[in-house]
Amino acid sequence: MTHIWMRTESRENEARAPLTPEGAAQLLAAGIAVTVEESRQRALPLAAYRDAGCAVAPEGSWPEAPAGAFVLGLKELPEDGSPLRHRHIMFGHAFKGQPAGRVLLERFRAGGGTLLDLEYLVDETGRRVAAFGYWAGFAGAAVTLLDWAAQARGGRCGPVGAYASAEAMVAAVKAEMEGLAPNPRALVIGALGRVGTGATDFCGRVGVPVTGWDMAETAGGGPFPEVLEHELFFNCILARPGCPVFVPAEAVNAPRALRVIGDIACDPTSDFSPVKVYDRSTTWEEPVLRVAESPVLDVMAIDNLPSMLPAESSQDFAAQLLPSLLVLDAPDETVWTRAEATFRKHL
Repeated sequence: MTHIWMRTESRENEARAPLTPEGAAQLLAAGIAVTVEESRQRALPLAAYRDAGCAVAPEGSWPEAPAGAFVLGLKELPEDGSPLRHRHIMFGHAFKGQPAGRVLLERFRAGGGTLLDLEYLVDETGRRVAAFGYWAGFAGAAVTLLDWAAQARGGRCGPVGAYASAEAMVAAVKAEMEGLAPNPRALVIGALGRVGTGATDFCGRVGVPVTGWDMAETAGGGPFPEVLEHELFFNCILARPGCPVFVPAEAVNAPRALRVIGDIACDPTSDFSPVKVYDRSTTWEEPVLRVAESPVLDVMAIDNLPSMLPAESSQDFAAQLLPSLLVLDAPDETVWTRAEATFRKHL
């Protein structure tokens, strides 16, 4: 019998879940066993999973899960160096040369396990079957605008947290922008994708005009002076081989209107990152990194932005992923065989 073991998330402030109680009920009805770990921070209540018929396990007990179980999660595992023997479904961030990713792959090699990376879970056209992108773009635009407003008052964005709803997030940012005229102009690269759509929608909700670019506008490979001519720049495309550089390192000293970069794709340690003015992710406690003082330039690069809207983003992502989970152990299911082949290639 196929067994899915949904682990708790070890990262602080990570309240999302890749499976809802309603989805778990569908898996159980299809004959798939589901175990859900207890969690002190998951946005979806454990009681609802229990009522759906799921088995419940202690928080962090996934290393003792049955050998054949699929361990389902989202963000990184505890970095204790232990060998990984299970099949893990998660965002591994391990296939683009990231230093931490190399360590993770060595753990899988040592334990004989498999990484089925959610970022590389794609259909026959190469499109991801499940993504948090829309809510990453939406929340990323919110934090970037909070920083723009803070700059206008002589500071920078302070700690951020989760919001009860998208409407509450919009209202909070509008309140911070009130009285600060004119509104900034934003350039969104990747505007036709999920992430770019989310960023564009949020900007529209708070009255920020957007210049939307996608593949056609960036096909020439740069340089792109228009990036520096907007007060806000949102990078909404994943780092891949051949990706053009949108913000070169020398941009910090160039004449520019640019004040805040929202690197929503957030892959600063990748060799292929298109934003070259910073080298580490930011956090909820310190949402922006100041990379220049005169004039000011900040980078927002939080890598778990959708967790600022944990209930909405979980419901959306889990609904996208569920059809693939229902065929997880089907021997001819190409979504999963592609994901495993990608892992074997990089291993």
